[in-house]
Amino acid sequence: MLKQKGVQLQRRKFTKEFKAKVALEAIKGQRTANEIAQEFGVHINQINLWKKQLLEAAPEVFSNGKTQEAKRMEVERDQLYRKVGQLQVEVDWLKKKTGSPT
Repeated sequence: MLKQKGVQLQRRKFTKEFKAKVALEAIKGQRTANEIAQEFGVHINQINLWKKQLLEAAPEVFSNGKTQEAKRMEVERDQLYRKVGQLQVEVDWLKKKTGSPT
């Protein structure tokens, strides 16, 4: 919560649909940011941030999820390699500790 001179203000939460609607209005360029801010009751900086986020994320819409899936698989692969490395170190340590020849 935000505090301002002894008054507690709650953060407003916006749905993704609302954010998209406001950002699309800003991208259209038919009205000024001030007009959009007044209509939707949102600060101009927030509108500009949502507009920027929408423009940056737009190419992902046409990727059919392949890019996100590839990133997820890469992260999972890296985690597995780290785990294999950790287990190999543990096996080597146990061999050394027990005096195993192999």
